[in-house]
Amino acid sequence: MTMKTVLFILLDRYADWEAVPLASVINRQPGWRVQTVSPAGSPVRSLGGFTTVPEGAVPAQLPPDCAGVVLIGGLSWRTEAAGAAEAPVRDAAARGIVIGAICDATVFLGRIGLLNDMPHTGNLLPDLQDYAGNGYSGSLFYRNENVVRSGRLVTANGTAAMEFAREMAVALELMSAEDAARWHRLFTLGFHAAPEDAFWWFGRMNSGGES
Repeated sequence: MTMKTVLFILLDRYADWEAVPLASVINRQPGWRVQTVSPAGSPVRSLGGFTTVPEGAVPAQLPPDCAGVVLIGGLSWRTEAAGAAEAPVRDAAARGIVIGAICDATVFLGRIGLLNDMPHTGNLLPDLQDYAGNGYSGSLFYRNENVVRSGRLVTANGTAAMEFAREMAVALELMSAEDAARWHRLFTLGFHAAPEDAFWWFGRMNSGGES
């Protein structure tokens, strides 16, 4: 079976809670895997206090099996370290590979000019405009929503980790929109409020990820 890889770019002081819902969905699907990278391939420490040892450094060019690039938010997207992500993100955009950015990672996409002609969201439009500066001219495409999926681009604010995972699952074609909505409903409402979704999801996982 040919594996598909989703690259998670983690900077120091990354928001671990924004990564886990999506990563857990990807890693449970047959033929899919998560690969974590950091700017220099060095360990990074999350805002939640977890030290993560990545599998390598951020690549300048994405590998052939890469199906998605995920930029997890945190407190370092406005530092020099973020620059390492520009080459692979531009490579993804040129090749039509899914790109996901949540929380402050959205300002990075704005700064390098990738939000100028596609519907998107972020934490706050004025902050995005201020930090991204001349690289950003997409305010007419900004949406005051928790998450926006526009083709192969998914953006979300920092309160929407579950919604981000739901829309990324659809963009990556891991799940249909209906199945992704069921997953989101289960893990938002919980077992007792959504028992049918729970039996469906865990049955799917026990059968190897198939519906």
